[in-house]
Amino acid sequence: MSSSFFLAVPSNTPGGLDAEISEHFGHCDLFTLIKIQEGKVASVDTVANVEHGAGGCMEPVQLLKDQGVQAIVVGGMGARPMQAFAEVNIDVYYAAKDSLKNVQEAVKGLVQGDFPVMRAEQTCKGAGTCHQ
Repeated sequence: MSSSFFLAVPSNTPGGLDAEISEHFGHCDLFTLIKIQEGKVASVDTVANVEHGAGGCMEPVQLLKDQGVQAIVVGGMGARPMQAFAEVNIDVYYAAKDSLKNVQEAVKGLVQGDFPVMRAEQTCKGAGTCHQ
């Protein structure tokens, strides 16, 4: 990861660094967007998630691409949106459920290199076993 990048974290309202992280990116209220420069937070903003139906998680992927996001930290997502993120060159990092209290911890963990790139076997399978 470069010394300057744009990160998204799926968040619950109201968003921001103190916001609780949403358990699944496709169902979050909004995304907290963080500009990282030289390992430090340069700016913080939020963008509302877009309405979409089941299997429609391509809309949030496109929203984040349009915002210039280069990386996202998630606790879960399906295989289809994970593939879409790869297609638009947004790196997906995995942070296990309950491992983070808020967005600030996600930023810190990513900057420190604590989170692995998400693997296909970590995706949600749609059978109620997501986020375990």
